Amino acid sequence: MSGPLRRVDALVDADILPSPQVRQQLRVAAGLTQAEVADAIGVKRVAVARWEAGLTKPHRGNRVTYAHFLRRLAEKYPAAAQEAPVEN
Repeated sequence: MSGPLRRVDALVDADILPSPQVRQQLRVAAGLTQAEVADAIGVKRVAVARWEAGLTKPHRGNRVTYAHFLRRLAEKYPAAAQEAPVEN
C-alpha cells in the first residue's frame, strides 16, 4: 500500500470507537473512574457517561483522543475488549 493510502487509512481508523459496552468494560478493567477518563481527555465526566451509554458520540478531536485511549487499554486488557454475548 502506498504512503498516501496508509495515511488515509490511519486518519479514518484513528477515530473508530468500540461499542459503548466495550468502552465501559475497558475503563473498568483498568480500574478507572469516568471522572479520571474525562480528566485525561479534557471533558466533563457526564460526557464519558453518555459515551459509555451510547447516548452521544464524542466530537472529532475528542473522538480521536478517546479512540487512542481505548486502543491502549485494549492492548493492555484484551479480554475486556471483547463483546459480551447478548442473552435472550
